[in-house]
Amino acid sequence: MTDITIISKPDCHLCDVARDVVEHTIADLPDAVADGIAVTERSILDDDELYARWWEKIPVVLIDGELHGHWRVSPERLRAALTG
Repeated sequence: MTDITIISKPDCHLCDVARDVVEHTIADLPDAVADGIAVTERSILDDDELYARWWEKIPVVLIDGELHGHWRVSPERLRAALTG
């Protein structure tokens, strides 16, 4: 199982875009790959540690707990990370 975590906050336009990129990228993957991906979203407003670490970089995308990217998510780069 691959875990994707989107770290965001409410009313964040770039967070909305990142969420859409993640959703569309996963939807375009083969079912055998997509079925093994779980997506979780966490808000920096609900967690002081997340806020302290990521407030300047949201949205942040983690794959299996490791930083994949922040601010803008590239669909091509995300696809490569999920299929490679």
